[in-house]
Amino acid sequence: MNKAPKAALTLAAAAVSTSLVLSGCSSAAGTTGGGGAAAAPLGQDAITKALNTPTTLTFWTWVPDIDKQVKLFQAKYPKIKVKVENVGQGLEHYQKVRTAVKSGQGAPDVVQIEYQFISSFTLTKSLLDLAPYGADDLEGDYVPWVWNQVKQNGGIYAIPQDTGPLGNLYRTDIMKKAGIATPPATYDEYAAAAQKVKDATGSYISNLPSNDPAQVTGLLWQAGIKPFSYDGNRTVGINANSPEVKKVLAYWQGLIQKGLVSTDGDFTDQWYQGFASGKYAGWLTAAWGPIFLQGTAKGTAGKWSAAPLPQWARGQNASGNWGGSSDAVLASSKNPIAAYELAKWINNDKSSTTKFANEQFLFPAAKNVLEDPAFTGGKSSFFGGQQVNKQFAEISGTVDTKFEWLPFMDYAYSAFNDTVGKAIGDKGDLSAASDAWQTKLVSYAKAQGFTVK
Repeated sequence: MNKAPKAALTLAAAAVSTSLVLSGCSSAAGTTGGGGAAAAPLGQDAITKALNTPTTLTFWTWVPDIDKQVKLFQAKYPKIKVKVENVGQGLEHYQKVRTAVKSGQGAPDVVQIEYQFISSFTLTKSLLDLAPYGADDLEGDYVPWVWNQVKQNGGIYAIPQDTGPLGNLYRTDIMKKAGIATPPATYDEYAAAAQKVKDATGSYISNLPSNDPAQVTGLLWQAGIKPFSYDGNRTVGINANSPEVKKVLAYWQGLIQKGLVSTDGDFTDQWYQGFASGKYAGWLTAAWGPIFLQGTAKGTAGKWSAAPLPQWARGQNASGNWGGSSDAVLASSKNPIAAYELAKWINNDKSSTTKFANEQFLFPAAKNVLEDPAFTGGKSSFFGGQQVNKQFAEISGTVDTKFEWLPFMDYAYSAFNDTVGKAIGDKGDLSAASDAWQTKLVSYAKAQGFTVK
C-alpha cells in the first residue's frame, strides 16, 4: 500500500462516478434472464464440454490491467479466448451496453456493473441468472452484504469483484494540534471535534461534497436507513425524505452552516488540493480511499490514520458502502457457460483475486483475500505503519447486509444533485431539499409505470 499507481486512481474515480444516465427502461428483444423462469442446474458434463470447446468471449470492463487476470484464466482454459474491451466508464460504458443489448448487435458476453445499477438491467431482463450455472455454491465465498447486492428474487445476476466499506481517514497531526488524541467514536463527538479542529487549526474536519450522492447514500446506509426498495418487478419503495433521512441531513446541515465542514465538489482540482494543503483534517470514505490518498496527497505521508466511522449511538458498530462493482453475463450471450466461468474465475480464484487486491488495489469482496493474513497484515508507511487493510476488512463485516436500490438509480442520483446536492453547496435547507428529492423520485417512478409504496 505504499504506492498508488495511476491505475488505482483511475479506478477510484470510476468507483464513485455519480453522473450516470442510462438509456430507457424497455426490455430488449430476444433476451432472457433477469427475472425469467430459472433453468435447471447444469451438469458437470455440459460445463466440461463448454470449457473444452474453442470459444471467443468479449468482456467489457473499465478495470485497468485486467488482462493479467484474463491471461491466468486463459492459461487454465486454453480453448477459451477472451477479448477485453474498455468502452468507457460511467455514462459512456452503460450507454454502450444498453445500446448493444437493445439492437441485438455487438453486445459483450461479460460486462462490468456497479452494484447500484444491477437492478436496472434485471428490470429489462438483460442479465443471465447465474444460479443454474453454479453461482449458488459461491455464496459462502463472499461477505454476506456483498452477496446480497448480486442476489435478487432468488436469482444471482453477477459475481462480486470489489467493495467500498466506509471508514474514517484522518490527519493525526491536525487532530493532535486540536487536542484530540483519539478519533471520535460518535457523531456527537465528531461535531465537538470539528469545532476544536476549526478553532485550533482552521481546517475542516471533513468535506461533504455537493456533487456525490453515492457518498451521502453510504452514510444513510450506515445509519440503518433504507431510502429505496424494489420488488424485482414493477413496485418500488421511495423514502428519501423519511424522518430518519432528515435526521442525518440535519446533522450535516448544522456542521455546514457552522463552517465546520466544507462542501467542495469531489474529484475536482480544488478538492485534490484540499487534501494536499491540509484544508481537510479527514475524509469519511471507502476502503479504496487509502490508496487514492497516497497518490493525491503524497506530501502528507505518515500523517494519516484510519478508524471506523463515528456511530449514531455509543456502542454501535455499523458502516455503509460506497463503490464497488461486479461482473455479469448478458442474457444474450451465445456462450453462457464459458462466460459465467470467466466471471466466476477472475473473481473467485485466489490467484486472480489476490492480483486485484495487491496490483490493482481493489478492495476485495472475496473472503479468500479479505481473510488472508498476507493481505490484512501489511503495514502502510503512509498511514504511520498502520494495518489499514485489516482495519477496513473488519469494517466490511459491519456493513448492513440488506440495502436495496431503485431500478433507476441513474435518475435518482441526478435528482439528488438537483435537490439535496444543490442545497449542500448552497448551505441551504436540506430537509426541504429531501422533500423535493422525494417528489422528483415518486413522479418519475409513476411516469415510468412503477407502483410506489
